[in-house]
Amino acid sequence: MINRVVLVGRLTRDVEVRKTQSGLSVAQFTVACDRRGRSQDNAQQTADFISCVAWRQPADFLGQYARKGALIGVDGRLQSRSYDRDGQRVYVTEVVADNVRLLESRSQSESRAQQGNQYQDSYQAPYGQPSYAQPSYSQPSYNDNAGMSDDFGGSPLDISSDDLPF
Repeated sequence: MINRVVLVGRLTRDVEVRKTQSGLSVAQFTVACDRRGRSQDNAQQTADFISCVAWRQPADFLGQYARKGALIGVDGRLQSRSYDRDGQRVYVTEVVADNVRLLESRSQSESRAQQGNQYQDSYQAPYGQPSYAQPSYSQPSYNDNAGMSDDFGGSPLDISSDDLPF
């Protein structure tokens, strides 16, 4: 059996990292992902808002570097769980992130923020054109950032949309 999820979308808010009683880092966040089709009124594209959770290094990575509106890639698995709240059973389905990547450089992210674009504006792209920018630079994932400097230095990557696995 295969349980694999790959998402590309924008964070709906800043990621906050909490610690469990045993000291593990955990981050809960929501990724807004464009749908390929159009909404019923044909006026604008729609998005799905996917609940995600990251543990340990991916959680710390997101808490330190990811901000609201950031374009991210999430690789993980779908998980369902339930718990009791006020005597009622609550069911939750979420993506447990195994790997998380920022898909735009710090300068691209800051430029978008300075222009006043909000993540909701990204869903206005015409049908057939993705609302996310094709990444020209990929920041290291949490697995690659052991010696990472504060300036996110790196060389640009030449990536076409045909090269991406998602």
